[in-house]
Amino acid sequence: MEIVLTGIKPTGTSHIGNYFGAIKQAIEFSKNSNYLSMFFIADYHSLNTIKDPELFQRYTYEIAATWLACGLDPNKVVFYKQSDVPEVFELNWILNNVTPKGLLNRAHAYKAKVEENKNNNLDADSGINMGLFCYPVLMAADILIMNANKIPVGQDQKQHIEIAKEIARYFNNAFGSCFTVPEEFIPDSVGTVIGLDGRKMSKSYNNTINLFGSEKLLKSQINKIVTNSQTPEEPKDTNCSIFKIFSLFANLQQLEEMKIKFAQGIGWGEVKKITFEVANTFIAPMREKYNYYINNKSEIDKILEAGAIKARKIAEETMLKVKKLIGKI
Repeated sequence: MEIVLTGIKPTGTSHIGNYFGAIKQAIEFSKNSNYLSMFFIADYHSLNTIKDPELFQRYTYEIAATWLACGLDPNKVVFYKQSDVPEVFELNWILNNVTPKGLLNRAHAYKAKVEENKNNNLDADSGINMGLFCYPVLMAADILIMNANKIPVGQDQKQHIEIAKEIARYFNNAFGSCFTVPEEFIPDSVGTVIGLDGRKMSKSYNNTINLFGSEKLLKSQINKIVTNSQTPEEPKDTNCSIFKIFSLFANLQQLEEMKIKFAQGIGWGEVKKITFEVANTFIAPMREKYNYYINNKSEIDKILEAGAIKARKIAEETMLKVKKLIGKI
C-alpha cells in the first residue's frame, strides 16, 4: 500500500482559505482505501518563526483540533506530532551529511530572504538562522523516514519535494538502496481562495475569514468584504469577491438563487447577510467539534500519542535499515 504523507505547520489560527485550499481535499483523499494516509503536525518546523512557548503550544493544539473538527478520522489515518518521533531528528543529521550546500543555496525561501536583505542594504545573511537554511533537510527527513510515496502540496512547495528527492538519491547512491524517492501530488482542484480585499486570502495580507471564530466575528469579517458602489437595484456581476466567497459555502440551489438575485439587482448588505447565514450554517457543526477539542485537550493528546506509536513503528524500521547501511550496527 502506498503511503501519502501530509505535513501541517502550526503557525497561526486557520482561516477558510486553509480549509477550502488544502484541508478539505486532503481529508477527502484520506478516505481512499488504496493508500495509507499519514498526517503530522510539523511543530518543530514552526520554531523557525515562533519563539513564544505559549504560542508554540497553542498553535499545535489549534491545528490538531482544526483537522479533527474538519473530519480527519484518526482511526483511519496516522495522525501524529513531528516532535513525538525522535527518529526524524536523528535521520535529519544523517541526511545533512549527504546534502550538498549548493542544493540548499537554491531553496526559494532562503534565496528570497537573501534578496530581501540585499534590497534593504543589509548583510546577505541578516536574520537568517540555520533553521531556515536547513529547513528542506528536515522536511526531507519527515518524508523519507516514513518511506512516503506521494506528498500532497501546493505549487509553492513543489521545490521542497524536489530537494527531498535529490537527498534520497544522494543517500541511496552513497550507502545503498534505502529510501523511496517521493513524488509530489498537486491536486488540480486546488484553486486560490479570495480574501476580503480581492487578493489571495492570506494572514500576511490581513484579509482572512477565521475558520472557527465566533458567529459575531464571522459576521464582522464577512461585512468587511470589499464591494463596489453599485446601488441595490443595479444588476451585479458574479465575478466579484463576495460571490466567490459565498460560492464556497453554498449548495447548487443557493448558488442559482443568488445568481438570479445578482441579475435582478440586490443590495450588497443583503448579499453579505445571506453569505453570513449560509457560511455559518456550513461552519457551525465543525465549530462545535473544534470547541470541544480545544476545551478537552487531553483528548487531542491521546489521539496524537496513539498516532505517534504507529508512526514510530514505521520510523524505527527505517532507521534500523539506515543504521545498518551507514555502519552504525
